[in-house]
This record gives sequence, C-alpha cells and structure tokens, in this order.
Amino acid sequence: MTELLIDLEDKRERENGEAERHRRRRDELNDKTREWVNRRDERNGRVREIVEQAMGHRLRRDELNAQVKKAKDERDIWNRNVNELVEVVNELKRRKLPRGAIPLGQLKRELKELEFKQMTSVLKPGKEQELMKEMTRLQAEILKLEKALEENAEVRKALQELKDAKEKAEAAHRLVGQLAEEAQKEHDTMTQLYEQSDAIRREADLAQEEFIKTKMLADEEHRKHIEHIRQVHDYDKIIHGIRLKTEQVSPGGEGVSVKRQAEMIFERFKRGEKLSTDDLMTLQKSGYL
Repeated sequence: MTELLIDLEDKRERENGEAERHRRRRDELNDKTREWVNRRDERNGRVREIVEQAMGHRLRRDELNAQVKKAKDERDIWNRNVNELVEVVNELKRRKLPRGAIPLGQLKRELKELEFKQMTSVLKPGKEQELMKEMTRLQAEILKLEKALEENAEVRKALQELKDAKEKAEAAHRLVGQLAEEAQKEHDTMTQLYEQSDAIRREADLAQEEFIKTKMLADEEHRKHIEHIRQVHDYDKIIHGIRLKTEQVSPGGEGVSVKRQAEMIFERFKRGEKLSTDDLMTLQKSGYL
C-alpha cells in the first residue's frame, strides 16, 4: 500500500506541476490579450478623432464648392453683360463717327497688319520709314476718332458701363479662383486625413487579429489547466481514501470481487490512465475512498 501511495502522490505532483505551468502560461497570454485590446482601442479612438477632423474639412470643402458655383454663375452673368455692352459700344461708335470717317475697327485692323509686317519682315530703310509713317498716321487717326467719340455723352456712358461690367466680371473671376483654391486645400487635407485614418485602422485590425489569436491560446491553456486540476482532485480523493481505510474488505463473495476491481483500477493509475466516475465509485465501494 505504501508503494502505491508514493506512486499516486508522485503522479499527483506531476499533474499539479502541469496545472501550474498551464496556469502561468494562461496568465501571460491574458496579459497579452489586454495589451492587444488596449492597442486596438487606442488605434480605434485615434481613427474616430481623425475621421471627425476629415469630416470637418469635407463640410468646409462642400461649402466652398457651393460658393464657387455661385461665384461662377455671377461671373458668367457679368461676362454676358460685357459681351452685350461691347456690341452696344461698337454700334454707338459706328453711328456716332464723324461723317465720312473710316470706321475705327477698320483702322485698328490696318494698324495691326502693319505692326505684324514690321515684326516679321526685313525691309529696306526706305520701305521701313514709309511703314512707320503710315503706322503713325493710323495711330493718330484712331486717337482722334476715339477722342471725338468719348466726347459724345451717350458713347461715354456706354463705355463707363462697359468698364464697370469688366471690373465686376474680373472680380468675380478672381473670387472663383480664390474659392476654388481654398476648396482644393480642404479636399487635399481631407484626403490626407482619410489616408491616415485608413493606415491606423489597419493597425487596429491587426491588433484585433492578434487579440483573437492570443485569446484562443489563453483559453486553450485554461482548458488544460482545468483538466490537470481535475486530475489532481481525483488523485487527492484516492489518496485520502487509502489513508483513511482502516480495515480490509472481508474475503469472499462480492467484497473479493470489488477489491480485485479496485486493485486493477490502481494498476491503471500506475500506468497513467485516467479514472472514470464508475472507477471512483468502485474504489469507494471497495473501501479505498
């Protein structure tokens, strides 16, 4: 009986050592799971902050784009107004020219042709002087006609309206460019923030994957720990029963059979096999428990 107790106690200690080893490993893995959870939650928190910032820039971009559209509409209105006023001014100039005067448009075209010829042709000195003289004459004639037209109240009023319309069209065009530039900056910032949030979200996803893997390993270690603890408890019951046994089961009949079964069960324990519930009941019936 002493040899059996020593063998059982040795096995019990080995099971207890294995249970302790799995417990330590389980606790280490649980610490790791908390680290991965904290890392995941920290990354997800940063993602929420960055996405909120990106949404702010998106709203500002959309507001600016709406202003761009409005400014473009206003610019187009003034551009149409300019075109209409140009036609009005040209018609007034045509009607208000002094009797017999050559139309301004024709004079300006002739002057441009001569200027082009001067820049692109190689002329003899005499021909070039004649060209310069004709250009001077045309310039003087144009200035004379324009001055005469500007003295006309109706033409002067139309020219002032045309000037005002051009200034407003140019101002609207500058505003379009300014607003479009600001909208693009907001868009670029928004895009950068979304890209940053995507990168951090990938880190959070990786942390979640590692958390799941580590949690599964920790659960497996816990399962093994519990399994060995149960084995320890089984050994404790058997050892305790043997130590409390005060008398042998009387020989003969059922007692002998039960005792033999108990001995066979102990032999199985010695070989490292696990006990079933029926085995424990047999040991109890035999007087070992």
